[in-house]
This record gives sequence, structure tokens and C-alpha cells, in this order.
Amino acid sequence: MSQDPELLRRLLRAKDRMDAASHEAWPVRRLARVSGVSEAHFARSFKDAFGVPPHRYLLTRRIERAVALLRDTDLDITEIAFQAGWSSLGTFGRTFRDVTGASPGAIRSRERAAPQAMESVPACFLRAAHRPDLTIAVSEKRRRQEAGTQGPDEALDIPEAPTTEDP
Repeated sequence: MSQDPELLRRLLRAKDRMDAASHEAWPVRRLARVSGVSEAHFARSFKDAFGVPPHRYLLTRRIERAVALLRDTDLDITEIAFQAGWSSLGTFGRTFRDVTGASPGAIRSRERAAPQAMESVPACFLRAAHRPDLTIAVSEKRRRQEAGTQGPDEALDIPEAPTTEDP
């Protein structure tokens, strides 16, 4: 769907604000105010423009931030949860596991295991490859897993880091 360039600029303004402060609360009302459009129009237009609802986009950014903190710092997982924008450690752990398929501790171990293998890959490519693919709601994924059914969006895991070993 083609959108008005002015509306896209307004949506990008809200998206940039979420990127800059993903740890903050970003209800649709606040995002619509930043964009200068109504709440309903903002939510619908954001999904049309970026392919995901604003909440799911923010969740993706928070997971990315948490993974980076797990990899690059020695902070406790509780502190990482709060810095990434969660107010509850339990919600962070459950959501993190639902999205990535692994616990924060397991991701920390895996991310630190082969950091040298990624040095020659541009950072923008690494971030894109490790971005959680949240095409369905986390609650829908959990419901499908409990029911034992698989949907086309079942693979929400962060990809494994490639190794430098020769075959």
C-alpha cells in the first residue's frame, strides 16, 4: 500500500523516537502525538508502512537491546531487563524465551562463545540477521506451541552464529 510521503515522515519520527528510547513506555497515544495523527490512524498506518504493529516493533527493539547487553556487558540479567524496558523480570524472561527460543543466560553464553567469528561482518548486517522476526504475536506463538500446532511463523529463533571452521 502506497502512503503519503508526509505521513511516512511522521511515522518515521515516531519510529526514531522508539529506537532512541526503547526502554521507555510508548503507548499508541504517545506515538500518535509524536506523529501528529489520530491513534487509530497511527496504528493502522504504522503497520501498513513497517509491516508490524508499533508494540511488536518496540518489543523487537527491546529484545535486540537485551541481546546486545547480554553479549557486551557483565550486568545481571535483572539489570538488563530493566535497562531494556521491562518492569518485571518474570515478563522479561518469559517474553525473551518466547521470542528467541532460549533463556537470557543461554543467549549470553552463546553470544560470548564466538565473538571473533563476527569481527569481519559489518555491524548492520549482524543486527539485521539477529533481529527477532515478530510476524505473529508472542501470545499467538505460545498458544500454537501449547496446542502442538506449527504455523509458518514458528521459527522466531535468533540464528546461530556462523563458525569459521573449514569443512
